[in-house]
Amino acid sequence: MDTLIGMRAFSAVVSAGSFTAAADRLGLSKSLVSKYVLQLERRLGVRLLNRTTRHLNPTEVGLAYYDRCQSLLEAVDEMEAAILERQESPQGRLVVTWPQTFGELHLNKALAEFLERYPQVNVEVDLSDRFVNLLEEGFDLGIRICDLTDTRLVARRLAAIRVVTCAAPSYLDQHGVPTHPLELHNHACVSDTNIDAAGRWPYWIDGERRNIEVKGRCRVNSARAVRDLIIAGAGIGLCPDYAVADAVRDGRLRLLLQNYKSVEYGLYALYPHRRYLAAKVRAYVDFLIARFRGRLEWS
Repeated sequence: MDTLIGMRAFSAVVSAGSFTAAADRLGLSKSLVSKYVLQLERRLGVRLLNRTTRHLNPTEVGLAYYDRCQSLLEAVDEMEAAILERQESPQGRLVVTWPQTFGELHLNKALAEFLERYPQVNVEVDLSDRFVNLLEEGFDLGIRICDLTDTRLVARRLAAIRVVTCAAPSYLDQHGVPTHPLELHNHACVSDTNIDAAGRWPYWIDGERRNIEVKGRCRVNSARAVRDLIIAGAGIGLCPDYAVADAVRDGRLRLLLQNYKSVEYGLYALYPHRRYLAAKVRAYVDFLIARFRGRLEWS
């Protein structure tokens, strides 16, 4: 067995937490991943993993070996990336993660264009609002809407994402139009827990950031779900502009409280610090920067 293959299999099992998830990530069968790890243990003469019917955990020696594996595999990947970068066109498997709603509304179409432009690149996408660990979970690139805090990653800002307040005309005709954030207390509010985790909506009022307590019978963890609910008349929603722009344009939703700015996030392409950046990653980042430059499709 190639030791490097065994190291990749073992590292994938530890970071993914199971042989099944590691096999999916590596594109191998579960039995083959298990075989590679077992051969690696036999070669080293130590047990790297404690296995039970319900749990799988690295041993103390396994944890130390995992840390060294990560450094070595990253060095190998950087070396390969430096070679691939010399090639005329990007190629290989690109593993990316992006937010569920934003991806479905604005990145799927862009991905089709990227694949047409780079026929030698295969892309695997994880659509999730969960903030994955790019380094530990094997992603080449992450697209995230956030306030940037992780300095371990290279960040390229693609666009600004505003959060806006809106509701359907049918709801407003029945319950009235709020003219100040404090009036939201008298309305049914549909909350997105990705923005509002505690029943408080953020607004700038008289130059001061305030969190306004709101009431409502529905809380979801999806911007698209909030959009659909408020279009149906369930209440007032606080949504990212990219999720509601089309509904505002065609009159299904009305913008509210425009004199009171809520929060604004950045749309970023994030990838690990590396001396050599793989051509496939560089090509995708440059593609997104060009696509989102200028007037945004959800403006």
